Amino acid sequence: MLLEHQGKRPRIHETAYVAPTATVCGDVIIGAESRVLFGAVLVAEGGPVSIGRYCIVMEHAVLRGTRRHSLRLGDHVLVGPHAHLSGCSVDDSVFVATGACAFNGARIGSRAEVRINGVVHVNTFVPPGTTIPIGWVAVGDPAEMLSPDQHERIWAVQRTLDFSQTVFGLDRPPDGETIMPEVTRRYARALGVHRLDHALGHHLSRDF
Repeated sequence: MLLEHQGKRPRIHETAYVAPTATVCGDVIIGAESRVLFGAVLVAEGGPVSIGRYCIVMEHAVLRGTRRHSLRLGDHVLVGPHAHLSGCSVDDSVFVATGACAFNGARIGSRAEVRINGVVHVNTFVPPGTTIPIGWVAVGDPAEMLSPDQHERIWAVQRTLDFSQTVFGLDRPPDGETIMPEVTRRYARALGVHRLDHALGHHLSRDF
């Protein structure tokens, strides 16, 4: 399904393929010979999504551009099933495996691999050619690779990257308090504009 969002429509190269059950919403560009498979979601939530040439976005992957952080894939990038990329930049020839995640402000250098269920945290830079092992967490600039059992070390670096400000635009609350009411109010307000989206079906003029 192709959707116009806030007056912006997807632009899909004539040689690209988008599966009938994929959702492509708003200011999304899909480059030559790229493939977006069944159940994948590409949505420009206030910030654009740009997919390069010969990219493969597999089943049920979610790629999201945000108001503060657009999303960009270079050329020859493979995004595996159930991967989640939000507001990040991915250079050429990167492999993002099944279930992997990269968060807002992250940058993944060319030829890097984020293996199954790997995580690239907010504002983290993964240098070119780096491999993030299965289930490990990359955090920091440049990235430090840590196994998931090293929570205290991950948190020590992550805290300096300011997830709350990067993703929600809010300061982290004091211990014993929560920002979730304000987070959900903001999300409800921002996401409510989807009520005005216009379905374009699956046939769109391909204008580049």
